[in-house]
Amino acid sequence: MDRRPLLAHQDQQGPPSSLLNYLYTAHFLARWGARMWEFSVGLYMISVWPDSLLLAAIYGAVESASTALFGPIVGRWVDRLTYVKVLQLWLVTQNLSFIIAGGTVMALLVFSSLKFTNLVAFITLVILTNVSGAVGVLSTLAGTILIEREWVVVISDGYHPGLLTDMNSVIRRIDLTCKLAAPVITGFIISFVSLKASAMALAMWTTISVWVEYWLFMSVYNGIPALGVSSLRRILKVPQSEVQESISASHQESDNSLLNDGESSGTAGKSSASKIIEWVSKVPYIDSWRVYLRQVVVLPGVALALLYFTVLSFGTLMTATLEWKGVQAFVIGIARGISASIGIAATVVYPRLQSRILTLRTGLWSVWSQWICLLACVASIWIKNSHLSAYVLMGGVATSRLGLWMFDLSVIQQMQDLVPESDRCIVGGVQNSLQSTLDLMGYVMGIIISNPQVISS
Repeated sequence: MDRRPLLAHQDQQGPPSSLLNYLYTAHFLARWGARMWEFSVGLYMISVWPDSLLLAAIYGAVESASTALFGPIVGRWVDRLTYVKVLQLWLVTQNLSFIIAGGTVMALLVFSSLKFTNLVAFITLVILTNVSGAVGVLSTLAGTILIEREWVVVISDGYHPGLLTDMNSVIRRIDLTCKLAAPVITGFIISFVSLKASAMALAMWTTISVWVEYWLFMSVYNGIPALGVSSLRRILKVPQSEVQESISASHQESDNSLLNDGESSGTAGKSSASKIIEWVSKVPYIDSWRVYLRQVVVLPGVALALLYFTVLSFGTLMTATLEWKGVQAFVIGIARGISASIGIAATVVYPRLQSRILTLRTGLWSVWSQWICLLACVASIWIKNSHLSAYVLMGGVATSRLGLWMFDLSVIQQMQDLVPESDRCIVGGVQNSLQSTLDLMGYVMGIIISNPQVISS
């Protein structure tokens, strides 16, 4: 209601283009560092412990488990704090975590014999790398929820309906562009300079970029009044809920005193049991899942999450396996870049297709096209030539990204359209938790079958 006079003075096609460019630039800087680390960590781990995917699988499992366990809590935390506070905690925590992780990786690479000479120090550095990476991923999740699930919806509200679709596509295009360029550049640094140089480049990037990111995001926040209004609403709803809880608690106490005076010990025991059930249901983690499960988009969300139970994603395990098969790092980076290019094409095709056949049917067509492309990966199993098999595998994964990212965009838009404002951040946190749970199952399989020869065959 407060925003309509403000919108009356703006171009009805959308907010000021300069502020949108600030938003997109800041998102690019934040995603670039995350994508550099995501690509490099598998190569670091296979270098630290050659001929085994164990360390790569353990890192992936720790990263996925942290999101699976704490994703709902992160979503609720984002929902409870102001936009500015979330922004500050996200950027500081993410960049500091990647700096620490880059430093520990450099130590493991420089002192490569540490696992033989000082096993305690080696394990400590590995643990510190895993914990830093997990914290960095959780802080990245907070930023993803804030920008993709909250700010995009608030900024586009009140303008033409296609603006939300366009902003979703641009945000995803930026992410996939980083997925394209960051691995290529990092792969060239690793192949033609060294792994240590890539770890140092990551630490330097995160140290410098955090200040620019914060300035750009704050410029967007200060320049779009709707964000300040929405952030204020988030603050005001907390005291209101606390008042309601205190009132209900006082009523419950008075009711309990009456029950204790007038009822038997059996009834009191039953009341205690119900109180325990009520207390458990109010635990933030469980309550977040209750909010998620009552949404009308729960089935599309589960369908999207099931696609994460795979190693066909240019993730840590597939990258480490290709490295073991003798594929050079820059070739893997280029293949991953081609995969991201096809994903970028999906962000161009999606708005056009969605405007003609609507969101639901676009999602159905997309997921079937993904499965058809993945048949090439199945065929690669029977190819005897190791390098040819690897190239067919990479080709099948790359072409499947067109359907995958269009399906991802369709599910996200359904959640933005159909999930109430009060539940958006919580649902976003639980959705990422569910996706990471399925992703974790893939890494657990990698730990159980840690021999890359078994996986590649």
